[in-house]
Amino acid sequence: MLFKRKLNLNKISGSAFIFGPRMTGKTSLIKQLPASLFIDLLVPETELDLRQTPKIFWEQVSALPKGSLVVVDEIQKVPALLNYVQKGIEELDIRFILSGSSARKLKRGAANMLGGRALDLRLHPLTAVEMGDVFNLDQALQFGTLPKAAQLLMEKRTDEARQLLRSYYTIYIKEEVQAEALTRNVGAFQRFLLVAAQSNAQVMEFSNIARDCSVPMNTVKEYYSILEDTLLGEFLWPWDRSERKKARPKFYFFDNGVVRAMQNRLMDPPTPEDLGFLFECWMVRELTRLRDYAQKPLELSFWREGPHEIDILVMRGANPALGIECKSGKSPLKKGTVQAFQKRFPQVPLIVASHQDSSPRKLEMGIEVLPWRHAIDRFCSL
Repeated sequence: MLFKRKLNLNKISGSAFIFGPRMTGKTSLIKQLPASLFIDLLVPETELDLRQTPKIFWEQVSALPKGSLVVVDEIQKVPALLNYVQKGIEELDIRFILSGSSARKLKRGAANMLGGRALDLRLHPLTAVEMGDVFNLDQALQFGTLPKAAQLLMEKRTDEARQLLRSYYTIYIKEEVQAEALTRNVGAFQRFLLVAAQSNAQVMEFSNIARDCSVPMNTVKEYYSILEDTLLGEFLWPWDRSERKKARPKFYFFDNGVVRAMQNRLMDPPTPEDLGFLFECWMVRELTRLRDYAQKPLELSFWREGPHEIDILVMRGANPALGIECKSGKSPLKKGTVQAFQKRFPQVPLIVASHQDSSPRKLEMGIEVLPWRHAIDRFCSL
């Protein structure tokens, strides 16, 4: 089954970067484009030829008619091509679609990022909307929504989906991403991956992670920057500036199935405690995906004040627009937390995104408990 993606490349009239983690479907998506020239840098011979003689790429581009479309898959493998991409845009009016799974290699190599001549787009694992009627939230929480894994689960090939996710961790993350660390201390990086996976969606302190990994705190921060630059996850920071100074963010991996593979929990159903973190992680990632595809000017943070915390605070510009608390079970939202939130943000609605509720409810103090789909709709209406 070919899922219809929210990212519609046919509507792009100019050039664009498309960044996304491995196996999110970038190659399948760009192969649907009517390209006059398609360069696949995952082919070792092609990568080697263009790495040794990048000018070959310019010669191929120069032979195309004005206005042609050129697609390059995994551009970070040969960053030198970007200089010729800029020439093609400026001198030949050629359009380029450039996919990549790591912005780190481009940044590290001081690559030409085209200075605003190309859009910066993201491709994520599948959203509930993209999966449509076949979407199953419980499966998404346990196995994530990488397209290949989702396809295997649809075909009831659960063991193969587990193996795919294990391979993602053992082959891609442990080998390729580890190579990004540029470190001989392989053991330290692998310990970090395990600790980071266990800390997914939880408030963390770099000093504690450093102690658990037996490495300096600056090394831990560098390791997290590698995960961010290879698009395997991102931080969510507290809204309050005084809280930010304490450097206690949350880190959310990009896909629940991958993080559960890292935790070695794919064979086990989530515990109630696990389910809470998994549902929160999925909600944060789902909202991020939908925001990116709709190109909405919204930012996500979380709110914490003393003992009180709300999982997601949606910002429109400098102004809070919506608070969302994620609930996988039936435990109520604490009255003190509601009062503290409403005192801090008297004009900002606060909703509960519920994993279990099938119809909306209204609690005291005007708090709405919404089924998760309704909560996502509320976010998308901002």
